[in-house]
Formats: sequence, C-alpha cells, structure tokens
Amino acid sequence: MSVDLSILDLAQVGRNETVAQSLAASTEMATKAELWGYRRIWYAEHHNMRSIASSAPAVLIAHVAAHTSTIRLGAGGVMLPNHAPLTIAEQYGTLAELHPGRIDLGLGRAPGSDQQTFTALRRDMASADRFPSDVLELQGYLRGESRIPGVGATPGAGTDVPLYILGSSLFGAQLAAALGLPYAFASHFAPQALTEAVALYRDQFQPSEALAEPYVIAGVCVIADDDPDVAAAQLRQAKRQRVTALLGRGGRQFTDDEADAILEMPQGRQIDSMLTYAGVGTPAEVRDYLDWFAGHANADELIVASIAPDRDVWLSTLGHLAPAVQPSTQPV
Repeated sequence: MSVDLSILDLAQVGRNETVAQSLAASTEMATKAELWGYRRIWYAEHHNMRSIASSAPAVLIAHVAAHTSTIRLGAGGVMLPNHAPLTIAEQYGTLAELHPGRIDLGLGRAPGSDQQTFTALRRDMASADRFPSDVLELQGYLRGESRIPGVGATPGAGTDVPLYILGSSLFGAQLAAALGLPYAFASHFAPQALTEAVALYRDQFQPSEALAEPYVIAGVCVIADDDPDVAAAQLRQAKRQRVTALLGRGGRQFTDDEADAILEMPQGRQIDSMLTYAGVGTPAEVRDYLDWFAGHANADELIVASIAPDRDVWLSTLGHLAPAVQPSTQPV
C-alpha cells in the first residue's frame, strides 16, 4: 500500500452473538491489528441499534487500550451534538493521560441515531447548528485555552488530543478546511460526495497550529478470502444484514429471501449503493482495489471496515490486508 492503513471497527453484533461476544472479538482483533502493523483503530458512536455495540466509544477505547500497548485508538467518531464539549474533553483527556500519544478524537455532526433516540438523549436539532463553535470550544479545553471563562477540563487541559472532522458532505469538508484540521470522509457508507468533498477540502485548506498540510482519511469496506466465492457470498450476507439493521422495526429479522426482495426495491438499491466502495475478492484483488481507491479518493490514509458477517472471515480479512503481512503470508 502507498498510504497508511487503519481500521474502523463497527463493533457489529452478529445474528447469533451477544454484545459481550462482539466486544471480546473487537478486543482480540485489536491485539492482532497491533502486531499486524495497522496505524489506528476507530470506533463510531451509534445509538439504539441492536447490531452495533459501540454506543459508548470512550468506554470501549479504554478497554481496548488496556489490552494493547502501541496502536492508536480513537472515536470515528463522537457525535458532538449529543454531548457537551466539556464532557468530551474530560473523557478523552482522561484517555490521553492514561495512554499518552495513542488517542484520537474524530468528531461528527450527525446524531448517530433516529429522531426518537435523539430526543431520548435530551438533545435538540439546534445542537447540530452549534457544531462548529462546539468543535472550537472542545479544542480550547484540550489545549488548556478554554473559551469559557473560569471553566477548564481536568483531565483534558494540555493533552491537545488530535481532532479530526468526520463527514459525508461538503459541510464537513469546508469546516475541516477552515479550521485546519484533518478530514475523514465516510465513504464506507455514504459515498456520493467523496471526490467533490475531498477536492473542496484540499482547495480551501487553511494551515493551522494543528496541521500544516491537508490530510484526508477515506473509509472503505473490505472482505478478503482465498476463495473469491466465499468473499462474494459474505458480501451478499452483509447486504442482507444491513436490510435488517436499517429497515427492521422492533427487532424484526428478515429472512434471506425477504432481504433479497427488498434489495431489488428502491430502498434496497439505496442500501446497495452504500457499498459503492467495497473491495471484495481474494487478498491480492482487494489490495489492488485499495491501491486504486487511495488514488481515486486522493487520500493520505485509508480506514478499512471489514464487513464480513462470519467472524473468521471478518478477522482474516484484516490479517490478509495488514501492512506488516506480505502478500504470500497467511494471517495469524
């Protein structure tokens, strides 16, 4: 790979898994990813989704950090409209004090949930409008330069935890450029504006104390197996699971036939389009795809999301593609 490679762990809870089993798998994967040479692992904040166990990324990061020693860990991301900036500064400041030089903080503007869940979180839609000012307030706390007189973050002040703006639209690109922060595009599920957003970010980037040159991370889905038919079958199953995750109500599980029928409908084709950027096939084929995608996205770093529903394929995918693993080497 010509660019750095990192992991987005979606902390998926498989159909026959418990949450505890999902989190144990994430911890095991992180210990292997550290040995395999990945740059970082990020966890995303989602709420009220039975299939995702990363609703409290700071807690998950703390657990994984205690079981690893060198790999960077972070939120990809914290949905800042759900929180007071001071709270996030304290949480990630605590992590940075416990694990110096290893913590990242990606920030998103979306609620990471539906409207009912947003209400349950005691937030309102105006919270999203405050996102730019909240980012600056958070940055001030972490630098020890609070914008709120008489209020500081302890822990947090002076840790200067690196901030990343996450996005899937031009808004995030413009904000990251204006603030001189790195930009991570969610092309692993919202691919439509990738090239336009990255071009805008690079064109409008203003150097800052945090970053002298623009830096782009692009998300991409992957499934790699020595048998390409296995990889293709895993992709089909991943799409079926997304149908249940996104369209199921009250915990309803669709049969494979029902999910396949929905995938042929307009709403199903939208789910299919979420996986526009997916490298699927043999390890060599997926590595070639990632090389192409890095150029297509004009990215400095790729963050891969292994989406195979089968745990063995999920883990071996990351082993096959690992920076420290040569093409002829089998994953541990």
